[in-house]
Amino acid sequence: MGILSWILFGMITGIVANIIDPYPERGGLIGAVILGILGAILGGILGNVVFGIGISGFNFPSFAVAVLGSLLLLFIGRAFGRA
Repeated sequence: MGILSWILFGMITGIVANIIDPYPERGGLIGAVILGILGAILGGILGNVVFGIGISGFNFPSFAVAVLGSLLLLFIGRAFGRA
């Protein structure tokens, strides 16, 4: 995927992760894009290592992996932020 596709994909997954999260962050649209892109990278790496499922484009498995990666990133950030 190109850089614009990653930004769009990151924006969508970051917004969805913020909606699902019971304690949403207030990072705005830029924060949602960054969260979504980093979550997609983290989810893609972990999904590929553990389940053999990675980010392969705009499809449901990639979307689910990216959202789960974003939620995991939020959880990790909160866990280390309160320590």
